[in-house]
Amino acid sequence: MNYDVLELVRNESKKRFELEVEGVVAFILYRSVNENILDLYHTEVPASLEGKGAGKALVEKTLQYCKTNHLQIIASCPFVAAYILRHPEWKAITV
Repeated sequence: MNYDVLELVRNESKKRFELEVEGVVAFILYRSVNENILDLYHTEVPASLEGKGAGKALVEKTLQYCKTNHLQIIASCPFVAAYILRHPEWKAITV
């Protein structure tokens, strides 16, 4: 699956970043700490997408969105925190 072609959606009404893959939606829930800081506190990947890289793509796209939009993050979600530990280049946008 080429995740590069999929568009990340920031769903403000549900306070989550969404990535639709194969007709289902994986998402990261967030809460705004202030106008420049988001707490990413829960990631959910449907069972049908587990092991296919959808979670990794979702986290990468969410972090890139935050970086591009000059947002900092708190990685309360263990999945996001583990990703950042494996990819320390993202520590620059963490609080």
